[in-house]
Amino acid sequence: MYLEHFSLRELPFTLSPNTEFYFDLEGHRQAMAVVQAALHKGDGYIRICGEAGRGKTLLCRRLLQNPGDEYLPAYIPNPFLSPDGLILAIARELGTMATADMSRPQLLVLLDERFKEMRDAGKKVLLLLDDVQAMPEETIEALLGLPGQDCPGFLQILFAGQPELNDLLHKDRLASLKSRITKSYTLPLLNREETASYIHHRLRCGGFPGRNLFTPQAVDEIHQNSRGNPRLINILSHKALLAAYGKRETNVNFLHVIRGIEETEEAWLQSHLKPAEKIVCDWRTMLLACFGASAMTFTLVWALMLQ
Repeated sequence: MYLEHFSLRELPFTLSPNTEFYFDLEGHRQAMAVVQAALHKGDGYIRICGEAGRGKTLLCRRLLQNPGDEYLPAYIPNPFLSPDGLILAIARELGTMATADMSRPQLLVLLDERFKEMRDAGKKVLLLLDDVQAMPEETIEALLGLPGQDCPGFLQILFAGQPELNDLLHKDRLASLKSRITKSYTLPLLNREETASYIHHRLRCGGFPGRNLFTPQAVDEIHQNSRGNPRLINILSHKALLAAYGKRETNVNFLHVIRGIEETEEAWLQSHLKPAEKIVCDWRTMLLACFGASAMTFTLVWALMLQ
């Protein structure tokens, strides 16, 4: 690909969350501060929200890597679980011999025994649940039945999810659980300066030896069209590098970014624009198509008249 051309050691703009590429953004620092404060206080439930691509999974993985000496973390990335499936996954993550043929009461007894062992060893449990907005209501509700919650500060649960999580937690069925969430934070989008620093950081982590691979105009285009969403920044930066490599150019300029935007726009529109914005864009697309067809027809008629 373009690695050798740009003197890179590895791809700098992959979509998979990679803690080695973690960039200490202000929003992530604040989110981590909220989480750490809640853990220190012994809060039972914590909520971190943000649109897809803002870094929630990366935050969970950082906590998984460095939970603190007193914590045993359990990370559940799959939200599509039944209540029994969630309890089984938690039990397995915490090192029990739980099996799929066990009933829920059996799993809860096994967890209770494990929790007693941990309390005797001076340990706490940090349960990290990702993409909770996609979790069934009855599965989220099952968390209230986990043992260990009668001991303040022992079992602490972090919800990470997209904004739909807020709507989900407003359901009557989850009112009791929602009332237990004492700390919340919404991850912000990056501003223009953060976008530039983020791109430079990712390039440096990928092995780029220089500094100004992307021109300021290229960064402007990326920031404007990504709205400061890290995942979209990665997508557009990667495609801009491909476009520059295709032209055998050593810098990425705004034309390369525009080429990447053109290739990404359809998927981007479908997944990130609001319904009203999609309608506007659909009308624009239709109008452009009509103008294009009219221009082509006029050109053909004019050519025939000249013959």
